[in-house]
Amino acid sequence: MRPLRSAPRGGGGGGGGSAGNRDTRRMKLKKQVTVCGGAIFCVAVFSLYLMLDRVQHEPERRQNGVSFPRSQISVLQNRIEQLEQLLEENHQIISHIKDSVLELTENAGGFPGLLTYQGNGSWAIPAGNRPTFLTVLPQDCQFALGNKGQKTDLQMLDVYSLLKFDNLDGGAWKQGFEITYNEHEWDNDPLQVYVVPHSHNDPGWIKTFDKYYQDQTQHILNNMLLKLQEDPKRRFIWAEISFFSKWWDNIDSQKKAAVRRLAANGQLEFVTGGWVMTDEANAHYFAMIDQLIEGHQWMEKNIGVIPKSGWAIDPFGHSSTMSYLLKRANLTSMLIQRVHYSIKKHFSATKSLEFMWRQTWDIDSSTDIFCHLMPFYSYDVPHTCGPDPKICCQFDFRRLPGGRISCPWKIPPKPITSINVAERASLLLDQYRKKSKLYKSKVVLIPVGDDFRYDNALEWDQQFQNYAKLFDYMNSHPELHVQVQFGTLSEYFDAVYKKYGVTPGSKPPTYPVLSGDFFTYADREDHYWSGYFTSRPFYKNLDRVLESHLRAAEILYSLALNHVRRSGADSKYPISDYGSLTEARRNIGLFQHHDAITGTSKEVVVIDYGIRLFHSLMNLKRVIINAAHFLILRDKNDYRYDQSSLFLHMDDKRQNHDSLPEKAVIKLESLPRYVVVLNPIEQERPCVISVLATSPQVKVTLIAGSTLPTQVSAVWKSPTDMVTDIYQISFVSRLSALGLAVFQLTESFNYRASVKSSVVIYLRNRDVTVSKKEPFSVKILESSTDDFFIENQHMQVWFNGVTGLMETIKRKDDQQKQKVRVEFVWYGTRPFKDKSGAYLFLPDGEAKAYISKQAAITRVTKGPLFSEVVTFYQHFHQIVRLYNLPGVEGLSLDVSIVVDIHDQINRELAMRLSTSIESGDTFYTDLNGFQVQARKYFQKLPLQANFYPMSTMAYIQDDRFRLTLHTAQSLGVSSIRNGQLEVILDRRLMQDDNRGLGQGLKDNKVTCNRFRILLEKRSASNKFQDSQPVSFPSLLSHITSMHLSHEVLAMPITPRPQNVPPIRSWHPLATPIPCDFHMLNMRTLQSEVVSAPGLEVALILHRKGFDCGLAAKNLGFNCTTTQGKLSLEGLFQGLDIQSVQPMSLSLLYPTEPFNSSLVSMRPMEISTFRIRLV
Repeated sequence: MRPLRSAPRGGGGGGGGSAGNRDTRRMKLKKQVTVCGGAIFCVAVFSLYLMLDRVQHEPERRQNGVSFPRSQISVLQNRIEQLEQLLEENHQIISHIKDSVLELTENAGGFPGLLTYQGNGSWAIPAGNRPTFLTVLPQDCQFALGNKGQKTDLQMLDVYSLLKFDNLDGGAWKQGFEITYNEHEWDNDPLQVYVVPHSHNDPGWIKTFDKYYQDQTQHILNNMLLKLQEDPKRRFIWAEISFFSKWWDNIDSQKKAAVRRLAANGQLEFVTGGWVMTDEANAHYFAMIDQLIEGHQWMEKNIGVIPKSGWAIDPFGHSSTMSYLLKRANLTSMLIQRVHYSIKKHFSATKSLEFMWRQTWDIDSSTDIFCHLMPFYSYDVPHTCGPDPKICCQFDFRRLPGGRISCPWKIPPKPITSINVAERASLLLDQYRKKSKLYKSKVVLIPVGDDFRYDNALEWDQQFQNYAKLFDYMNSHPELHVQVQFGTLSEYFDAVYKKYGVTPGSKPPTYPVLSGDFFTYADREDHYWSGYFTSRPFYKNLDRVLESHLRAAEILYSLALNHVRRSGADSKYPISDYGSLTEARRNIGLFQHHDAITGTSKEVVVIDYGIRLFHSLMNLKRVIINAAHFLILRDKNDYRYDQSSLFLHMDDKRQNHDSLPEKAVIKLESLPRYVVVLNPIEQERPCVISVLATSPQVKVTLIAGSTLPTQVSAVWKSPTDMVTDIYQISFVSRLSALGLAVFQLTESFNYRASVKSSVVIYLRNRDVTVSKKEPFSVKILESSTDDFFIENQHMQVWFNGVTGLMETIKRKDDQQKQKVRVEFVWYGTRPFKDKSGAYLFLPDGEAKAYISKQAAITRVTKGPLFSEVVTFYQHFHQIVRLYNLPGVEGLSLDVSIVVDIHDQINRELAMRLSTSIESGDTFYTDLNGFQVQARKYFQKLPLQANFYPMSTMAYIQDDRFRLTLHTAQSLGVSSIRNGQLEVILDRRLMQDDNRGLGQGLKDNKVTCNRFRILLEKRSASNKFQDSQPVSFPSLLSHITSMHLSHEVLAMPITPRPQNVPPIRSWHPLATPIPCDFHMLNMRTLQSEVVSAPGLEVALILHRKGFDCGLAAKNLGFNCTTTQGKLSLEGLFQGLDIQSVQPMSLSLLYPTEPFNSSLVSMRPMEISTFRIRLV
């Protein structure tokens, strides 16, 4: 594309006045820009001088808390290194300023106009009536540039490099080694043993949530209430608040009081306290936080207790995002279990099973949380008392002869009697001692429980009575040097802290610090749990659509409710929408469970989850509509809520829980139709909005009257069959942050400013007929296999003429084409023994090329606002769209892949991107959409071990380029070879993989996987930075991800007999939010009345860490950073902030008092504020 120009015609939204006046204004603006740019440049140079001066006068400056060596040579070397670093930083800063000045100059003449044809197949798009720029403060670049993190004792990438992963037979502890000890080790310091009874309740897996509750969970909790009260020494821990709250709603006030007493006296402990025990691979951090808040708020309101310790025994691998969230929620300790058996063995051998878990980007240990890793295969009784499961199983008294379950090792438990207690105690104590040898302290944790345990009174008696006899014997024999008791998780942690004389949560002396994560999990042999990263992708996508709707509904409801209260319209507004919000929070929370979003439940359970998500999606749309209705009215007295006839409706709908959304069609008649569009992100958004209408003759105007550029495209029901009487109307607008814009659509037969897109169809000798309809130009190429391209002002994208798939991207600022080849491949599964299933990925070797029986059909649409290439194969079709806009939308490729593999047997479909980027064996994947983790492809590990979860992005890079694959749903990703990225799109597997599910994956849906492909130029590669385990996306990448995850929501106003009352666009923010801030949520808190909204709102903010080392491009809006400062006062138009209280993440603890409304946040920090709006 050529540079943007205003339309060379009068009227039609062009600038008034003569060309001479325009030129004068342009000259003035250019002069101002040049002066401004020069001033900024001078500041940058002066800051460089100060930095150099600072280095010169601070030879003893501490770096990372360590003093420089005093020898002269060392000091000199350090000075030189600092100078190099500072020069590198300043080079990037000056490059940013230069880019900003250039972009200001380029945009100086832009003002609204209509589309202008350039004569070469491209179009000029109006740039808007004001310049936009990127202003990143130099200090805000320091975080990524200088982020070495604090050196940790254990970095997981280094641990992976070190280990052999040889899986030697360890004897009784098959995956470990023989443990020995000296009997006198405890003579002066007795062993302390905490036996922790627990019951792991999956909120859906083999049975649905409700069925589990009915059959087992209610009985577990009923018995808990009775049996704990029988003996004050008894203990029990509980994790899943989703189940507990359901039980709570069904018990009387007397029982509720008893529960509160048990919790207050420490017999019953709530661990983690989330709505569920969340998955940590596929879950997005928005939902992880939301389910934690839902659980914690419920506990505080109903039980009056606050959780101290995290308990995650069943998620399939562990993310450092979770440790950060627990730390921010003010928990002091945590426990994890499912970690690769080789890592468990290594950590056991080095007594590193307890460590301080630190974030890779942390520069001052403020994110450290004490973490305990369980050492053995599982969390059941055979694998928790010590290293020998055949002995431990004898102390699971539910397996006593005559019961329904027994010990696989064929040696059953024995009831404890006065005759056998000495022998039994000695056998058990030997296991306790051996287990304690793997830890640094002489305190040992012994969980006693399993899935849905303690569901009958008999088991409570069997376990507690037999263990009590063993404990009494051990404790009454001082020569054994042991003190053993029932305990809670926090009692165990407190004993460890007490042992070392440190406050809870602090680092005991000699304990290691660890950074990194624990993916990908293997429980035995080469059985890597990387299949579930993609299993049931349809629901992974639906989950994220629902999360985006929940966030939009929460923010809009919170703002609307406060405007309603301010205008005294409380009685008219459906305050009851709060119930829909609560239900949606809980349904999304339920789906974060580690057998739900993972795709590892029975088919009937998946349907139950799906119906819950679908039901909440419908309700959230209604909440958004009700809030938007009130906010766009000019006169609030016009507000009338009618449940049977909503003022607006959504422009897409789903028939049921397992169908893709369909767009609603706007019927155009004599009267104009209005469409309200919500931008759910906290930044301005120039974008293309598309709706379906019954006429191609459409004029789109803003409510204020200015006409908008419009593209009319055909709608297709098959690759070559056009739909009659329905047209896609696309128009450009700049949407305000979190705002509602109102557009008017009018049928206008003499209107010339809308442009019909043209179509070329490549049939590649397929014998199919093409249905062409007016008013579109359709060109049919029967046999052409020539390569072709689409382009905008930023790039030219070339496609292979034979396959119809992308081959190269040529950026307009680069002479060379960059190879970005898209291929599709199949993975099979092993022909023998263990095969892939819902959890496991066990491929039969490398992927094989997708070979189609028939040639693909490709349909290329070109128009002024976007061009797209749709290529149809038997099992998928791919849509690649390029927006012809300045800023974020035009800088990446929008890719959708509709997949249908329901006819396949034991196959997995993957998309592979092959590039000329020299990435070597390194690639980067995000963790939960919160942070980025460096990965390496290890040849010593099998292929399936090198796949990792990707929630929002993965990228590869070299000195010159970074290629990021952004995703709208969680999927499994890897980089198998240099320059490649590969993502698994769907899996159809005919068998169970022996992890308890008892089913394969045969319920595949037609699934739409959505991506953005972003190719960025690296303005400066920092070799040191690239060698670190920490990496950050650019600001452009962060905002691209936001656009993908949070699509604009279009809501046509429902046609009505009477006139539409006066409406207007609505802009909630009075001042812009810095573009490295993300408003994660704005959640109205519950009042004391159940399911009614309170007067306070939880505002959750995340300041993102970003990399300045990628060429700064104009993002299309005024993007500024402020060193983490944001003033909440005056932030919201028409609302005042009465109070601001900083809180812990889940609002259980107030933090330091707050005297002003100026928020100050560090990069990567997530903070919660309790605010009151008036």
